[in-house]
Amino acid sequence: MPRDTSHGPLGSVAERVAALNARYRHHGATAVLEHALKDPDLGRVALVSSFGAESVVLLHLVSVIAPETPVLFVDTRMLFQETLDYQRELAEKLALCDLRTIRAHPKKVEFEDPDGTLHQFNTDACCAVRKVEPLERALQGFDGWITGRKRFQGATRQEVDFFEAEGETRIKVNPLAHWGREDLEEYMVNNRLPRHPLVAKGYPSIGCAPCTSPVAPGEDPRAGRWRGSQKTECGIHFINGKPVRGGQTTTESAV
Repeated sequence: MPRDTSHGPLGSVAERVAALNARYRHHGATAVLEHALKDPDLGRVALVSSFGAESVVLLHLVSVIAPETPVLFVDTRMLFQETLDYQRELAEKLALCDLRTIRAHPKKVEFEDPDGTLHQFNTDACCAVRKVEPLERALQGFDGWITGRKRFQGATRQEVDFFEAEGETRIKVNPLAHWGREDLEEYMVNNRLPRHPLVAKGYPSIGCAPCTSPVAPGEDPRAGRWRGSQKTECGIHFINGKPVRGGQTTTESAV
């Protein structure tokens, strides 16, 4: 007898995450997207994309496998012009049919950051008002969201699995969790996908313009994000102020 999902998925977030990871443990990224997005344990999901250095891979996969998936793009109004141009290019090339641009409320930004310098002395507060809070509002009504998080991206992501519990709120889906840089490169070449123009200029990880710098050969790919500080994540992957790793919160302290 089919499950009644008219009122959303049944069971706690943690229970559903455990079931989904067990069910799709031996699947690849394509299979996770093809089958899990229709799984009643997951519910209604959106893809959240920064349209950054590696974003085109996941955007292309979703556009082919589940083109009706809403795509949420957070425009902090502090992005590189190259990112905004790239976003428009990909939206047209991939025929993204439900692209939603998310921005902070102007009055909120005016109150929190009247002169546009908040990032200079409180990067966490700047990320919160321009990215974290607007995205949280946009995700209301969704049971989960698709991210581009991968294990190779740093210490806080080494145990990322296909599905993670975002507290008791919703589920994060990480289809590319087990992909390496060579997999991304091969996919982009084979599918002739356009690159973010800043990658060729030494930006392997791209966020807001004031807080992103080029990376030297041999440096960690995310070394250019909030350079000179201990900050490694913008906050959208935090639960109760702590970064999510392996489906749990951790006190250790990037889409």
